[in-house]
This record gives sequence, C-alpha cells and structure tokens, in this order.
Amino acid sequence: MGFLDKAKDFAGKNPDKVKSALDKVGDAFDKRTGGKHVHHTDTAQQKAGEFLTGRTADAPAGDPATDPAEGRAADPAERPGPGGEQPPL
Repeated sequence: MGFLDKAKDFAGKNPDKVKSALDKVGDAFDKRTGGKHVHHTDTAQQKAGEFLTGRTADAPAGDPATDPAEGRAADPAERPGPGGEQPPL
C-alpha cells in the first residue's frame, strides 16, 4: 500500500481531521499571500478534501446521489457529455 493509498484510507476514516488540517493550511497560505488568492485557496481546499475523503462538500456519507464512492458525480454538470467529453466550464 503506497503513501497516497494510506492517506486516502486515513482521510476516509477521519474526514473531520482532514477538514481541520486543510483549513489550517489554507488559512496559513491566505495569510502569507495577503489574501490575494482566497477564492483559489478555498477551491483547492474543497477539491483536496473531496479527493482524500471520497466525499463531496456538505454531502452526507453514503448518499448515492452525492458520494463519488457510489459511482455518481455530485453535480450533473461534472458528468461527461454524450461523447465522453467534459462540458465547458
């Protein structure tokens, strides 16, 4: 089991600790950059948390409509189009 697998396993079992750590890192980054990149920092924190825990933000665990572990994207816009291409942002 590689490092990333261990991190994902830990994060899946401890999503509250992951959120706390990501918040601290994001706050420290915002402080050092003078808040110039707050929006990007918030997005990165959210995506990192989703990646590590396997859950979307504010989604209850095990909800098949929002839990990537259940095989569905949280947002219909995130699903590939009919030809497999991603919709434009």
